Amino acid sequence: MGRRVVLGVPVLAVLAVAGTWLPHAVAQPVPAPLPSSSDTPVPGATPSAALSPAPVEASPAPAPSPTPTQPPIIVEPPGSAVAPGASQVLRVLQVLGDLTVTVADPTIADASVDSVARTITITGRTVGRTTLTVTDARGLTRDVAIRVAYPAGSIADVAQIRITGHPATSLFVKEQAALAAIKRAVPRPGATIIATPESLTFGAPLGIDDIASLDVPVIVQGADYLTVQGTTHVRVENVALPATRPGFLMVSDYPETLRENGVLFTADLNAQQAERFLYYHYNPPGQPDRRILLKVENPSTQPALLQVIAGRGGPGPYEMEVGHLSTQRFLVRYAQNEGSVITIAGGAIVTLVNQNLPASSVVSNLLQLHEISGGSLHLTLFAQNADDPVEGPVPLTTLLHGDAPHARGMYKPPEFYLGPYTYDADGENLEVAIGQLPLPNLVEGQALSGDYGVLQTVTVQMVNHSTQTRNVALYANPRGGRATGTFLIDGVLVQAHALPAFSHHKLRQYTLPPHAYVRTEIVTMPEGGSSYPLRLIVGPDDGSAPPGAPDSLVY
Repeated sequence: MGRRVVLGVPVLAVLAVAGTWLPHAVAQPVPAPLPSSSDTPVPGATPSAALSPAPVEASPAPAPSPTPTQPPIIVEPPGSAVAPGASQVLRVLQVLGDLTVTVADPTIADASVDSVARTITITGRTVGRTTLTVTDARGLTRDVAIRVAYPAGSIADVAQIRITGHPATSLFVKEQAALAAIKRAVPRPGATIIATPESLTFGAPLGIDDIASLDVPVIVQGADYLTVQGTTHVRVENVALPATRPGFLMVSDYPETLRENGVLFTADLNAQQAERFLYYHYNPPGQPDRRILLKVENPSTQPALLQVIAGRGGPGPYEMEVGHLSTQRFLVRYAQNEGSVITIAGGAIVTLVNQNLPASSVVSNLLQLHEISGGSLHLTLFAQNADDPVEGPVPLTTLLHGDAPHARGMYKPPEFYLGPYTYDADGENLEVAIGQLPLPNLVEGQALSGDYGVLQTVTVQMVNHSTQTRNVALYANPRGGRATGTFLIDGVLVQAHALPAFSHHKLRQYTLPPHAYVRTEIVTMPEGGSSYPLRLIVGPDDGSAPPGAPDSLVY
């Protein structure tokens, strides 16, 4: 009768299996027994349902353990690039047991394996591409691409050059160091050499008799070759050499448009004298890609020393831009006496200039050549196909002829000194013509119209006699057509984009106090590709855009 029973552990287990969890199940009474079949049925309930036990939900079967992932084979480096006859060692990581290797095409490369050291040695046999398959004891494999090719060239460890400059600017030092590294590198046919001044760190000018050392990164590359990278240590010495004025001007502008290869200009350089040399040539569409070479030959048995100041422009498709860059670079370097000093051994031929000239492009160069010591040197400028060897003998053919006559020959004087002129702030404008007088040819050929390559120095003294301050300006006024310009005004570089014919553009502004004067010096040169003459005009400031303004063509 009426006995109370405390639930034991077995009951709790049943309740848990049944899915009913009672937080304090131990304290609960046993429920009353269900009525038997003879008892009064529960209204609205099915007797069988009432007597059926609660269903028990089966526990899910445990998931099978995943198959562990095998660590892949790693090869370092992941590919092989090797020259014929040369070897390369690859390291193999994450392998088990002995290694086996198979080369898909053993005529291109051989492979040997060291299972203990976990290394593979690739040896190139012939130029081509193939694949190496590495297999370990697990049966895992790794494919390694193999390329066998020749190196694009070689890079020199050291180079030594001598330059001039009063002083030599840091940019010029870097340019010459990069050029020296390029000259010492030896490329295979079709390969290119890359060494840029921008990759160098050298921030200060190099004074006379000073020495600098620069490490120049060099890359030699080509589509069919293995890229070669290295560093050339360049020693740069700035030697003392006074600036020298040239005795005459040499010009090569005929034929201006090239239709064939051959000699464009030839002349002798005399010891202890400087000569200026200007060339300007165009390779039209439909012609093969060419290159322009300037070579100097020393027929004597004694060595010669030659200073070269150069302003190279192009190749490029825009003739005015190429002519402007050439003139600008030359004027800046000429003002600083920045040049390279080259030793030409007795009986040797040295390439002074190697300039690409693709179809549809123009090249220009302004050089000053000063033979410091030695006998007479022979200079030759010629055109050849771009893929022909650079080094080799000088062609012995006659001078090329071709399109409409242009200047080719020797001219004098190579420099004009104009003035000094006096400008009164209350008087008429002062006008000075640049590039107006044609120079006669000292040899057979065209006169030099436009004075291209002729340095022109203009000195003006501006005077204010009044009691009022006067604002004065210097203007450029092209008269022959569109023209670019480069001007060193009191040592400051001023440049002009293409100025329309008969336009009026301010180059510099001046303020003249009462009863005062200002002296100014303008150094300029007519530029290849532009239409000269041009007038320099000194007059009252008209309030137009100053140099460097957004709406000015002068900068």
